[in-house]
Amino acid sequence: MELVASWPAESSLSQVGDYARRVEALGFDVMHVPETTHDPFTVCALALDATQTLVLRTSMVVAFPRSPMVTALAAWDLSRFSGGRFQLGIASQVRGNIVGRYSAEWSEPVTRLRDYVLALRAIFAAFQTGEPLSYQGAVYTFDRLQPYFNPGPLPHQGPSIWTGAVNVQMTTMAGEVADGFVCHPTHSHPRVLRDLTRPALLRGAARSGREDGGPAVVVGPQPIMAASRQGLEVARENRRADLAFLYSTPAYRTQLAAFGLDDLGERLSAMAAADQWEHLDRHLNDEVIDMLVPVGTYAELPGVLEEWYSGTCAGIGLSVPAEPTDPAEDVALRDLVEACRSIPVG
Repeated sequence: MELVASWPAESSLSQVGDYARRVEALGFDVMHVPETTHDPFTVCALALDATQTLVLRTSMVVAFPRSPMVTALAAWDLSRFSGGRFQLGIASQVRGNIVGRYSAEWSEPVTRLRDYVLALRAIFAAFQTGEPLSYQGAVYTFDRLQPYFNPGPLPHQGPSIWTGAVNVQMTTMAGEVADGFVCHPTHSHPRVLRDLTRPALLRGAARSGREDGGPAVVVGPQPIMAASRQGLEVARENRRADLAFLYSTPAYRTQLAAFGLDDLGERLSAMAAADQWEHLDRHLNDEVIDMLVPVGTYAELPGVLEEWYSGTCAGIGLSVPAEPTDPAEDVALRDLVEACRSIPVG
């Protein structure tokens, strides 16, 4: 089982190297880098420079404000710089952010992201082979790449392309064209994975005639975990507001619906619409949290995760504190990672 840690987006760039080295020392295979308040390619460059074996995967770069050529050049550079330890994860984001936050063009996102992936593959092929670039898609056209602007071939395989999604149409598209798929934290429960995500990925894979079974799947449940029972209660309280905020977004309520909690989702959305942010967490009790998120001490969690995910995915994302409160915690975390590695993949 691939073990994935996520870089804490609230950290500063000066902390990237130390965190990446710690994650590598703990035995993680991959570090995910989100795009929130920092440029993800910059974070990846710093983390790759600080490590030897750790794979860096953007999860996820916001695609539409960037030309595929701009994204391809950044990914190609990071792949060459790291000897192949960089993987490119891209996603669509919502219309409000694309238009209002980035002042970028918006169009039907499934078609656009599919074309984005195919355009990236055409550009990567031109980089690697030196053949003329000639891509005509539903949204993007690339027909000019002079040798002066071609970075040239890599001595290893180019970056794999990962996507993420929360709706069926985008997930099906990922099954058609993506190398890997990262499940959103609000869509990482095994029930959602089994009943919705996996079938959609398989439909997409069948639609494009793939023979590899479709993209590798990494779940991101962000387990609530700590070294002790007391620490676990603190961790649960810290996550309560975050989860309430996520589930207040209508697009992220599928997991609530899977457990018959539609009323809770509607209530949280109504409060968010009324700017009642400070009261959201009052509606997410311990019973609901434990239903939706894996919970356990470092010693308990491998068993919990195996019960939830055995044979269902290729990788699991864990929430690693930015800094250990006690050096002994990292010893327990290292044991946790090693124990999780034996969970059967699927």
